[in-house]
Amino acid sequence: MPSFDVVSETDMQEMTNAVNQVIKEITTRFDFKGSKASIELGDDSITVVGDDINKMNTVTELLRAKLVRRNLDPKCLEYGDPQDASGSTKRQVITIKQGVSTELAKKIVKHIKDEKMKVQASIQGDQVRVTGKKRDDLQATMALVKGIDSDRPLSFTNFRD
Repeated sequence: MPSFDVVSETDMQEMTNAVNQVIKEITTRFDFKGSKASIELGDDSITVVGDDINKMNTVTELLRAKLVRRNLDPKCLEYGDPQDASGSTKRQVITIKQGVSTELAKKIVKHIKDEKMKVQASIQGDQVRVTGKKRDDLQATMALVKGIDSDRPLSFTNFRD
């Protein structure tokens, strides 16, 4: 029986490359000379430090531009509130969203059932598995899921015939 999975994955190698490009640009730009602005990639988060809110926002805009250039959707980032850090600097933690959240998975399944598609959708951990009898039904379901307004980028993997 044909099936596919709806997932939300972020390519961490491309994320690393984008962060490294931002670091390189921060070190070479004139407006960042003598500044304490920095960006650091953790396992599932990015920490941005700036002298003030404006420098921090400039670094996050640089990051967003590098992500778009590397074909990563900026919706995969969740921005935290700016906080005061040591030395009169500001810090912001940006979380990298991975996996389909349970409320988004329920929304996807409900949307598929409301459209009365001839497929079955089931939630399996942090992904949604969609199975059907015909390949055309699955492709129509993919088009339907792409139209859903979500807070993170959705992709399709594990397509089996």
